[in-house]
Amino acid sequence: MSYADSHPFSRTRWAGYRHSLWLLTTRDLKVRYSTSALGYLWSVLDPLVMAGIYWFVFTQIFERLVGTEPYIVFLLTALLPWMWFNGAVSDSTRAYLKDAKLVRSTKLPRTIWVNRIVLSKGIEFVLALPVLALFALVFAAEVTWGILWFPLAVALQAALTAGIGMIVAPLVVFFRDLERATKLILRFLFYASPIVYGTANLPEELHFWAAFNPLTGIFGLYRATFFPGELDPFAVGIAAAMSLAFLALGLWVFRRTERQVLKEI
Repeated sequence: MSYADSHPFSRTRWAGYRHSLWLLTTRDLKVRYSTSALGYLWSVLDPLVMAGIYWFVFTQIFERLVGTEPYIVFLLTALLPWMWFNGAVSDSTRAYLKDAKLVRSTKLPRTIWVNRIVLSKGIEFVLALPVLALFALVFAAEVTWGILWFPLAVALQAALTAGIGMIVAPLVVFFRDLERATKLILRFLFYASPIVYGTANLPEELHFWAAFNPLTGIFGLYRATFFPGELDPFAVGIAAAMSLAFLALGLWVFRRTERQVLKEI
């Protein structure tokens, strides 16, 4: 074996990591849907039902003072990526505990156990996008130049989600209560993020502080596809910086705790 192949960041090892990541991800998706009659449709029904409930409450029961028409499209543009973030972070709390034997015995980089969750939830997000496109077509939502920001939103969200996942996954091994605490924090974060409302609906004095929730800038990038007024450059800049910071922190926490995690599980 050449030095290039033995180096930890060699092309050969990176190719092997990607191959293993894809195999684990597809295995997860197959296992998840193999015993379900509806299969893939469940990844669409969950956000669709939630969006339908909020649409009904805010348009049919109460007078809606937030969001932009068409409101169902407005909801889905943030709700779909939220389902990716929420599902990946929640599942990451048991990333090492669920497959403890494999984590201990494998020689693969242990980050793969978090990254496979992020990737599988990301694939479900992508598979749900045709539903968003269908509603946009039915309700005549105009696609704007903001669609060019969509890949950046995906990249930032993947970095943010992977970073947070690599923080909570090892820490839950030592502090089991963190699993429930994470779910409570996610529940709070849902209402603290511009999902049922937009950044334009926030009071002026809250705009600055809302930008320090990285999901604010990321969701603004997604919504710019149909609602360019939701794009806040300051919030996007903060989101980019915080996403990369969380990714770096996640890698640091993972490396500092890897040996102790292997002893605990």
